[in-house]
Amino acid sequence: MGIRRVQVELEERSYPILIGGGALSELPGLIGPKVSKVAVVTQASIPLSLDIHQPVKVITVPDGEVAKSFVTLERVISEFVEFGLSRADLVIGFGGGVVTDLAGFAASIYHRGVTLVNVPTTLLGMVDAAIGGKTAINIREGKNLVGSFHQPRAVICDTSLLETLPPEEILCGRGEMAKYAFLGADNLLQLPLDAQVEVCAAIKAQFVSSDETEGGGRALLNYGHTLAHALEAQGDLVGGEQRIKHGQAVAIGLIFAARLALSLGRIDESRLDEHLAVVRSFGLDSKLPGWADPDSLIELMRRDKKAIDGLTFVLDGQGGLEVVQSIDPGLIRSELELMARDKRS
Repeated sequence: MGIRRVQVELEERSYPILIGGGALSELPGLIGPKVSKVAVVTQASIPLSLDIHQPVKVITVPDGEVAKSFVTLERVISEFVEFGLSRADLVIGFGGGVVTDLAGFAASIYHRGVTLVNVPTTLLGMVDAAIGGKTAINIREGKNLVGSFHQPRAVICDTSLLETLPPEEILCGRGEMAKYAFLGADNLLQLPLDAQVEVCAAIKAQFVSSDETEGGGRALLNYGHTLAHALEAQGDLVGGEQRIKHGQAVAIGLIFAARLALSLGRIDESRLDEHLAVVRSFGLDSKLPGWADPDSLIELMRRDKKAIDGLTFVLDGQGGLEVVQSIDPGLIRSELELMARDKRS
């Protein structure tokens, strides 16, 4: 069918999301005439092949969330300086969500902002992480607590890059796709892969276009993420095999949010069952990990960037999804304990 195109509408800063096998061939045409150097932030484990004429500096960062740190950020920016990257030049984030988050944040603060192009190489990146201009690094106290909004010039989703992706990374992307099932994406798994990416990207683009800096409706894109980010942070603190992939954490977070909505009388049991059915249809496990500690999770959720007034969740209800604030910590603890024992999850 050729290259699919979704547009993020932000007036003079609007940009395309290009989707399909071979979409990377569009990159040279997206490099502005004033660009004399290109810095590519990537990981050593990612095969890199770029057909561009400008001098290229490849900057590799560690695998995993450990790369989203002040230490790595400083090194990346130092390499920009050593390369002689100017404000008129280009940064490419070539990798998964970790890479595009880090590269985007570095591009946003170097010379007070240089042009960015994201080339996501994971399903998670293509359907969500690389789109929308949210960039961030982690600190010990929580995920994505330090960051900025910096829209790319373009996002290139070359789906041929997914052909060698490990099965666990495909599942990670499907965690975000399950979220989109509650944001209007029906029957995703019945569509070809390029169409799946296009549908999710179009929903994300619509939210970004209407609420660029997450001051309103865009927060609904965080459905399932309040607990998800806390689980990721707790898993990283424990270390080893306790670390949990983002998509799997989102799947657990979706079910927890549905359970919380049920306890608050916002939905009924049948709607909770719908959530369980959707998560399972994407091949995801919704069980709370045995190592999860409710008190630690609650403390981490207090630091969530949506938490303006107490513990805050995106919750389902009769009118659809909405941001709900000031939820009783006791209820959250109780639901976490019940979820850990519930065989349905």
